[in-house]
Amino acid sequence: MKTNRIIFSIFTVFTTIVIIGACSEKDLELVNPNQLSPETFFTTNAQVTSAVNAVYTNLQTIPLFTRAYFFMHDLMGGDAQGNPQLEADKVQYYNFSFDASHGDMSGYWNSCYRGINKANFVIGNQEKINSLITMNQTTKDKYIGEAKFMRAFYNFLLVIRYGDIPLLSEIPTSSEGKPKSPKAEVYALIESDLQDASAVLLDKSVEANGRANKQAAIALLGKVYLYQEKYDLALAEFVKLNGQFTLEDDYFDNFMDETEHGPESIFEIEYDQTLGANGLWGAGNAGSGANESTLRGQEYGWNDWFNTYPADDLLAEYEVDDKRFEETFYTDGDLFEGDPDQRTIRTGVAPSPVPATEIYIPLQRQAAWRKYQNYYKRRNENIDSSINMKYMRYADVLLMMAECENKRPGGNQLAAKGYIDQVRARAGLLPTTAVTQAQIFEAIVHERRVELAGEQSRFSDLIRWGRAATELSGQGFASRNVLWPIPANEFSTNKSLTPADQNPGY
Repeated sequence: MKTNRIIFSIFTVFTTIVIIGACSEKDLELVNPNQLSPETFFTTNAQVTSAVNAVYTNLQTIPLFTRAYFFMHDLMGGDAQGNPQLEADKVQYYNFSFDASHGDMSGYWNSCYRGINKANFVIGNQEKINSLITMNQTTKDKYIGEAKFMRAFYNFLLVIRYGDIPLLSEIPTSSEGKPKSPKAEVYALIESDLQDASAVLLDKSVEANGRANKQAAIALLGKVYLYQEKYDLALAEFVKLNGQFTLEDDYFDNFMDETEHGPESIFEIEYDQTLGANGLWGAGNAGSGANESTLRGQEYGWNDWFNTYPADDLLAEYEVDDKRFEETFYTDGDLFEGDPDQRTIRTGVAPSPVPATEIYIPLQRQAAWRKYQNYYKRRNENIDSSINMKYMRYADVLLMMAECENKRPGGNQLAAKGYIDQVRARAGLLPTTAVTQAQIFEAIVHERRVELAGEQSRFSDLIRWGRAATELSGQGFASRNVLWPIPANEFSTNKSLTPADQNPGY
């Protein structure tokens, strides 16, 4: 991803814009930095490009997809459990003991709002951008569309976790802050932004990898409708994608560095360690510096930090012949492909001495993560990983289409079954035997868990289905955890919020 930076705080007027950026196909690369005032900005094509690129960079922060996001959602959703060395602040995700002072949860909030402000900087200067005579109108329109897509994305990440939130549709002009807006108003802006974006964004077939495209906007709009139970509207968006995507022949191709942006990919969070990661730990939620590596491989890797392992009930969810099991997990008897010695992976208690032909998963775990790991090509993760994080892919869309068809008034259960069976066929499974609406729904619940395991989907699914209290009761989930706490530091910086605005139970 291009690492352009526009740095400012959420509720104060910025005075300096830091720009670093230029185009590349895979990522948003580093080039020469400049410092300019907002009043003199947007006078060249390069400045417009840099400002738009900057909107993406907050996705690569530690509190979002580079680190905390996958811990938060995999642990809260029960896909992952923590090994003894898991840090205390991450244990709090699993047992729902966090409060408003949690550091990375505050970072999640702040990273999203910084991204929103960067998007607002672009959108609010649309007239200046349109006045550039050296940039064609199609490019101007699509840049505004990218900013609106990203503003919608950040707002969506916020509204599904916090409910009512301060709604920023323009750069703040005072330090007073903004009060909370009802989530219905937040969703309305998200919908409007995505509708606008889908009308002007370029088709995936011609847009550079890593940038928002027309199909991504359509898919995200469908997902936004689904989360509000607007099933007819959601399905109408999803069907626009028919014929534009196919499932990867090999499920594992979705999770390798070399096969990114394939026929199933709709939107990915970009990483390329060759572009540098010197800003990884120090940037916080600002999205500044080079953050071109994700820590997912190192954190979950069984031959590295091994901070989490797949939950036992997740492993038990798979049917006997499901190909996805062996492509999602390492288990006893698997070949350690990236090991120069080509050893066999074993589970259980390691003998002494360990045979030279074997290597044991630590802590006697029965399985470890294969998905998103680099072990198919190297022995160790070495902290840096270039494997993109898939936020939306076609299998997810097919299962959302099944859910819409099954839930909407007058829906077609046979059509819903057909969408499910497309996903099952790739996994080498027979068609589902589900027939009734209730059975189809249970089939969707099952397929979403095994298809999207370790992809940060299950927690959101359980919340929107109203099943979290039952499914996650053993982890300590309580009614207050339907929403996350508004960060404590927000109340000290946003004068329009009072303690009474905190989400219930915190």
